[in-house]
Amino acid sequence: MTTSLAAALSALELGHLVPRPEDISGIAPPPAEALEQTVSAIWSDLFATLGNSALERDIEDLGWGVVNLFHRAAQRKHGSVDRLTDEIRLLLADQDGSEVATAELEDKIDLARKIEEAAGAFEVMRDTAAHHYLHETGRSWVPATGNRISLGVTSAIVDGQAFLRARRERVRDANTAQGTPVVFAGGRLHFAGEDEARCFADHLLKTLNGVRERVGDMYLVHGGDMKGIERLAASWAEQHGIQQVRFGLDRKLGDRAGFRRNEQMLSLSPRYVVAFQGNGVTERLVIEAKKRGIAVVDRRGPLGTPPAAAGH
Repeated sequence: MTTSLAAALSALELGHLVPRPEDISGIAPPPAEALEQTVSAIWSDLFATLGNSALERDIEDLGWGVVNLFHRAAQRKHGSVDRLTDEIRLLLADQDGSEVATAELEDKIDLARKIEEAAGAFEVMRDTAAHHYLHETGRSWVPATGNRISLGVTSAIVDGQAFLRARRERVRDANTAQGTPVVFAGGRLHFAGEDEARCFADHLLKTLNGVRERVGDMYLVHGGDMKGIERLAASWAEQHGIQQVRFGLDRKLGDRAGFRRNEQMLSLSPRYVVAFQGNGVTERLVIEAKKRGIAVVDRRGPLGTPPAAAGH
């Protein structure tokens, strides 16, 4: 049965993003499967309506906003849990064994657990929408700031110390990529026509697939420039289920920001640095990588070919 867009939006109740104990006590989030179906119904109804219309050119921007809606909802929930963890720490420090103090601590823990479950539900919706965004646009969805992580929900939390420890471990694991780092770098390129763009894309994908064959447990490290070829690499990584670590520019450093980012990426001791055409910052990254004995997959030649190919 097809769910109408209006009914689906109404069911989500996205306006109620600030948790209150009386709103969530004893109420569990919907099952993940139901959330995925609802988001899929929203996406299908909305973008089927916009296709082949004057609004079709706005689909990508609108799609990004739909994913971001769920992402921000999850962030707000996690912010609430972060504040509650501070309160839990204070209650643990002030515990006197009284019934009142114990009951207050248990209530805070229960509330934090329920809000975290709600955050996980929004993350399911965000990740489902991000999957549709990738399918619709061919591009990976990334937030405007910060990283896209999912903490997930673990087993029931028994006491205050266990809650704090469990959350700390989940945050750590969600922000820590597992495997062998591979750095990808490249700038914003322009092509004379569609044939050149397709040729470059073929070389880029062939290069990334080749690196993956050599480094089966790789995770991709890049600067997160969503207007350049790093966006293509990010989309490739998401399509293949490869973790990503994004190093944004620290604008406060001015002209030094790009070189500082190079230092951060190389500090991970990557197995390879994959370099396509870019600016002077990319050139410096290649030079520094070679100095450190890091293998460079150099594709800075025409249309993503090795530079030596131009000489031949």
